[in-house]
Amino acid sequence: MDGNGRWAKERGKRRFFGHLEGVKVVKKIVKSIMMLNVKYLTLFTFSKENWQRPKAEVNMLMNLFISTIKENQNHFLKNEIKINVIGSIADLPENCQIALTQMIDATKHNTRLTLTLALSYSARLEILEAVNKILALKKT
Repeated sequence: MDGNGRWAKERGKRRFFGHLEGVKVVKKIVKSIMMLNVKYLTLFTFSKENWQRPKAEVNMLMNLFISTIKENQNHFLKNEIKINVIGSIADLPENCQIALTQMIDATKHNTRLTLTLALSYSARLEILEAVNKILALKKT
């Protein structure tokens, strides 16, 4: 989902327009992979580095995230889509955490597609955490 803002700017539009278009593309991707009977999809949604964006843009993205989740709840339930998250949910604003937790709980028994959202993720941090877990296991 990287590049939505740049895509919009290249077309003379505001970055927000690109993010809205990105949501539409995600919907098309999900629909297409379901037609292909793909069981798992991970979307790299918002990296740790994205927190460095202007505060107004981050707030807009968080609000877009919440509204997208709420608007698609019936779609997720009707189409048996399970929502999963990787990354650091604790970094998200409380209202995002609540909306996300509710969606995860509402869809936990769905089996047609597992849609994993990578939120506040960092490959470096994941590698560091994995190494620390290995080291902790060796100590025991």
